Amino acid sequence: MQTYLQRAQKIMDRIQELAAISQTEQGLTRTFGSPAWREAALTIQGWMQEAGLHTWIDNIGNVRARLNSPAPGARTFVIASHMDTVVNAGRFDGPLGIIMGLDLVAQFTHTHTPLPFHIELIAFSDEEGCRFHTTFLGSKVVAGGFEPGLLLQKDAAGITLMQAIHTNGGNETGLPADAILPEDWLGYFEIHIEQGPVLYKRNIPVAVVKAIAGQQRIAITFRGMAGHAGTVPMDMRRDALGCAAEFTLAVEKIALANKDRIMATVGKLDVVNAASNVIPGEVSCTLDLRSADENELTALAASLQRSLAEICQQRHIDYEWTPVQETRPVLTDGFLNTLLEQSITTAGYEALQLVSGAGHDAVAIAAVAPVCMLFVRCFDGISHHPQENVELADITAAVEVAGNFMQQVITHINQHVLWKSPH
Repeated sequence: MQTYLQRAQKIMDRIQELAAISQTEQGLTRTFGSPAWREAALTIQGWMQEAGLHTWIDNIGNVRARLNSPAPGARTFVIASHMDTVVNAGRFDGPLGIIMGLDLVAQFTHTHTPLPFHIELIAFSDEEGCRFHTTFLGSKVVAGGFEPGLLLQKDAAGITLMQAIHTNGGNETGLPADAILPEDWLGYFEIHIEQGPVLYKRNIPVAVVKAIAGQQRIAITFRGMAGHAGTVPMDMRRDALGCAAEFTLAVEKIALANKDRIMATVGKLDVVNAASNVIPGEVSCTLDLRSADENELTALAASLQRSLAEICQQRHIDYEWTPVQETRPVLTDGFLNTLLEQSITTAGYEALQLVSGAGHDAVAIAAVAPVCMLFVRCFDGISHHPQENVELADITAAVEVAGNFMQQVITHINQHVLWKSPH
């Protein structure tokens, strides 16, 4: 029997191996449908097969493996995370949960433990949404929440999602059949790096995720009047960039005043026909709003839209406010959280509960199943960056906690203690 440290070292080795599979020579980038993404999928599938699992790749490109239970009427417990990355990514965001999940399931195949439920391990194909700007593609298909209208979404090269699915060997007509039916779900467990600094600052290796913040993403366009930088008087300008800058500072001010409850970010700015000697006539930006409280999120969006209208009116700028994406806050399952907390304290650690400001595949799955998440400490909270790092000791702690948790789940199902489904 391998020790927790030996298992953690194997997990780390596989994370490093997967990180070497990139569509760029410098850094790590592995977006949905790229050759590197396909190579990673086959690598993960090979590891699943080595563990003795029945594996397949579904129509959206999720890599799936199943360990079946002999129990009549058994339902399915899913362990999952995502294999795609952002551009110039870190090594642990997504793959840590997949490879730790594989380690967990492999323990049952090695010991031939009879399970009272099926386990399905999934490497979701697309969580980040970098190529088609469509987050949670993989998990939405598994949850039965995929929107057919997304098939016509185009990437920067004009390729539709439908075309990409065909290139990957899938078929859009098979997507509905790839879903796990709501009545077949037992629960969902995701292991993920925190992507924040709380665990690092408090020197705690793991934590329970009690909620995942809801998000609103808005595209904003400012339209003023372009003009010569040397001839239009300062008090007669309709400077779209100046307007966008003032709004950006207003966003920051409102968010700082409510920093314990909300997050707000202007993350992308485009100046149309930019030149050093031209007053910007049109500017677009993105606005990202997050909160674990749905009412707070709605109120924040309304407040910022009012601020935008006032600033634009004062500066004689026209604007467009276009909602792009909205996800509601998700509360993780209370009973599963209790089991996870007990698993942490059994391993000798403080059971801390955190809210995730980042989105996760658990958001899509929460529509059909009870979900829970384990956060693992990452260096200085850095994520979506090449410096993203997790210490071997923290992976070792997470291996022990996750094993404790799965044993707790098995014990409660054997005792016919069920947690409440969202439906």
